[in-house]
Amino acid sequence: MISDADGSSKVILSEPTGSTAEVLLLGGHVVSWKNGRREELLYMSNKTARKSPKGTRGGIPMCFPQFGNLGLPEQQGLAKNRLWQVDNDPSPLTPASNQSTVDLIFKSTEEDLKSWPHRFELRLRISVSAEKLILIPRVRNVDSKAFPFMFALRNYFSVSDISEVRVEGLETLDYLDNLLRGDRYTEQADAITFDGEIDRVYLSTPTKIAIIDHEKKRTIVLRKEGMADAVVWNPWDKKAKALPDIGDDDYKTMLRVDSAAIETQIVLKPFEEWKGRQELCTVSSSYCSGQLDPRKVLHGLG
Repeated sequence: MISDADGSSKVILSEPTGSTAEVLLLGGHVVSWKNGRREELLYMSNKTARKSPKGTRGGIPMCFPQFGNLGLPEQQGLAKNRLWQVDNDPSPLTPASNQSTVDLIFKSTEEDLKSWPHRFELRLRISVSAEKLILIPRVRNVDSKAFPFMFALRNYFSVSDISEVRVEGLETLDYLDNLLRGDRYTEQADAITFDGEIDRVYLSTPTKIAIIDHEKKRTIVLRKEGMADAVVWNPWDKKAKALPDIGDDDYKTMLRVDSAAIETQIVLKPFEEWKGRQELCTVSSSYCSGQLDPRKVLHGLG
């Protein structure tokens, strides 16, 4: 664990082949994931002050107990604006025993009850291995009554050129289009490509989604459990210029694909625990007539 010049504390994870991850204790926020060639796989805005109340734009922040402005005054919920601690007793998970894994915990306070009237414990395990990053979030109800919540891991990926990126695994699915009042539509394309602003919540999504970067000849495969929805977001040029915490041209080199539980909220009874899982891994893309051979990636053959 180290402290940055601005006073914020972070944990640096590493593994023998050279992959690393960095996690801020503020929000339990993953702010870097590099492969063995030291290539940064996550987008981070350089216009965001990490000490700002809204936190940092980029990386993998967590949204709990709401997504967006759907409820609490704090957009994206409580989790991303609170200071977490290292958890030395992550039972029923076995304690971390090496430099490639860390367990974090945040317990709700009396002050938090003013914003959201439920007592909870929030845990996050972050593990890095060769070309892979695994996050295991857990929510425990330590209250005397049941509560519902939304949850999301917001993955800001670094890409070479957004116009050369495809997302596969979401075709034929229904989605809520946040640019059109949240109305429901069905995806007609055989893959999602990008030529303008997008802000969609895809519903009842598969456990595996592929983000294919043609220029980098690299695919990031997202596998998820316990989070049925997937959000796809890019601000494009006009929105990027309007957002204070993102560079005017940053939309060209970033894409957000979230693992989320939004449409159907998770409900926990007293002393129950919910556990999710997200695995990100990188694979080299194969090409045929200029196209990726994506079925191998999505159907477990690559």
